[in-house]
Amino acid sequence: MRRVAIVGAGMTPFAEHFALGIKDLVPMAFAECLAGVDRGMAKTDVQAAWFGAMGNTDGFPAGIVADALGMPDLPVTRVENSCATGNDAVRNALFGIASGACDVALVVGADKLRETAQKDMLWEWEAMARDMAWDYPLGLIAPAGFALHVSRYLHESPATREHLAMVAVKNHRHGARNPKARLQFEITLEQALTAPAVAGPFGVYDCAPQSDGAAALLLAAEDVVDRYTSRPVWIRGVGLGLDSVMHQHKRDMTTFPATVRAARAAFGMAGLSPRDVDVAEVHDFFTGIELISYEDLGFAERFEGYKLLETGATSVGGALPVNPSGGLKTKGHPPGATGVAQCVELFEQLRGEAANQVEGARIGLAHNLGGPTAVSAVTLLEGPGA
Repeated sequence: MRRVAIVGAGMTPFAEHFALGIKDLVPMAFAECLAGVDRGMAKTDVQAAWFGAMGNTDGFPAGIVADALGMPDLPVTRVENSCATGNDAVRNALFGIASGACDVALVVGADKLRETAQKDMLWEWEAMARDMAWDYPLGLIAPAGFALHVSRYLHESPATREHLAMVAVKNHRHGARNPKARLQFEITLEQALTAPAVAGPFGVYDCAPQSDGAAALLLAAEDVVDRYTSRPVWIRGVGLGLDSVMHQHKRDMTTFPATVRAARAAFGMAGLSPRDVDVAEVHDFFTGIELISYEDLGFAERFEGYKLLETGATSVGGALPVNPSGGLKTKGHPPGATGVAQCVELFEQLRGEAANQVEGARIGLAHNLGGPTAVSAVTLLEGPGA
């Protein structure tokens, strides 16, 4: 298999883009991505595309990319894998290039969620997955489902509600420095702890805002990378992990086995360990997911993830900055675009170009969890000079 690198990256701000559709957002992300290729790239160099989209896509998903970009001959494959969609699209494009099927590929993720009321969106998803999501009509939608996990985790571990608030405060501090984040303001620990309840133990500031947006990456095989850049960011490892979606089938509610399996696969492929990671974009749809994921990804021992927060290790300037972009928590969460946007952030971090730069970052990790806990995707990237 050939090595594969990211040679260009771009994204729209994540926001409430009521005046823009998918057909507007995808070209915006692609234009920034293409313009960022150091030595230039012609659209005709792109031989295939993988499009991650979970929600409303304004029509036939694969056709949207080709039509909106003015590339009618481009073969486009749609990827949909719950909130792991974006990183799974990266994974599929990697395999396409590594196998020799193509030399240059586009990965784009996009979703528009703000045109559908949250209460209506939840029942639309339930209708699409009625056979597996029997619990949605009972109220066990995403906030409540993850709250079950995090409540049990807080019961069994030394972590407390204050540690969840520390995740929120950290990610708001990071997001305030990201011009493309949706929530660009800081909060205090007291604000996080006293915010209106959503589903205990989660308050408003523990939950990421559903958003609209698009993100794009250009991938190239090692044979042709030099045509486009002297500073490629290499994809070292990818992993996809699965688990049961049904809560009654879970023997341990304090861990997400899908993440453990995805991380094991990605680190194994890369020949790296969690100790090698310098910066991470970790799924924080809810603050408790980030806390538990510290352990599932191997950054902390079981029930000791809270120590990373107390020591400031996961803040920019700490030993392992997590979510310097602000994470889903403040950047926003259009599911199809989120994993791709995480890789956009890491591309900039590993090239020393990020808005909230982690000094000396060489290895980056991106992580998503969805379904709501049934699938996880992990991507490991290495900066120029690898």
